[in-house]
Amino acid sequence: MKKPLIALCLLAVLVLGVWVWVHQRDKGHNGALVLHGNVDIRQIALAFDGSGRVAELRVEEGDRVSAGAVLGVLDTRTLALQAEQAQAQIGVQQQNLLRLRAGSRPQEVVQARSRVIAAQADASQAEQDLKRLQGIAASTHERGVSAQDLDRARSRLQIAEAKVAEQREALRLTELGPRVEDVAGAEAQLKAAQAQLALLRHQIAQGELRAPADAVVRSRLLEPGDMATPQKPVFALALTQPKWVRVYVGEPDLGRVKAGMKARVVTDGRPGQSIAGKVGYISSVAEFTPKSVQTEELRTSLVYEVRVLVDDPQNVLRLGQPATVHLATGAAQ
Repeated sequence: MKKPLIALCLLAVLVLGVWVWVHQRDKGHNGALVLHGNVDIRQIALAFDGSGRVAELRVEEGDRVSAGAVLGVLDTRTLALQAEQAQAQIGVQQQNLLRLRAGSRPQEVVQARSRVIAAQADASQAEQDLKRLQGIAASTHERGVSAQDLDRARSRLQIAEAKVAEQREALRLTELGPRVEDVAGAEAQLKAAQAQLALLRHQIAQGELRAPADAVVRSRLLEPGDMATPQKPVFALALTQPKWVRVYVGEPDLGRVKAGMKARVVTDGRPGQSIAGKVGYISSVAEFTPKSVQTEELRTSLVYEVRVLVDDPQNVLRLGQPATVHLATGAAQ
């Protein structure tokens, strides 16, 4: 009587064990895979492109900013004055270039000819003076005129003749107009002045610190009056998109996770509300479970990082916040 009872009990235990094993297997392969991790967000250390004194900061910690919004301004008054000076220099160079391209005016040619005639008259007078002194010297056997007077007269004639040659060359150049090299040089000087003005305007524009993307201000690291440089961040920004939950999957469950798989993300602060997401990245390299998420069972296990991208328009998730991810691995995706 006891033996059949014992056999019946053993059979019942065996059946129960098989049922539990099958149930757990089906649950593991057809149910939801639950993973635990933390919210991750890209961050930016935002700094001015140029150096200068901070004149104004327009946002505080926690403010939401849009892409392109001006967050801070440098003192650019010195640059503005330099830009005005460069603008005036451009005007001077433009007028100089116009003068060269227009060539010599008719009045300038007339003046050059008049100077030639005046120089020729001076040379003629000097020649007559020399001849007169030479005649006196010849008639008086060089007693009526000193040698010094004759030398001075010859020098005045040579100077006058040289002046005539100089004025004739000046007339020729005036009639030809500016050289091609002079015009090219003036054009180069104008371009240099314009480039200098463009550089100053660019530096003035760099005096505005703009948000590169939609974000939330995490930290305000400088204040008005501080000296800013490209190496000193002014704000620390947390981008609102993209956001993801970083979780880790063990080797046995790795085959159940596929890229693009839909997911639900739940946080402790909102247990009854989930945020939709999908698997965006699966690491190809195994690593030991990070201390922030490891359990006693997984302390020495090798796992694979998985990033679950989430759509969080209400900005509910926060950087580093613990989150639970539910992956419906059994259902068709």
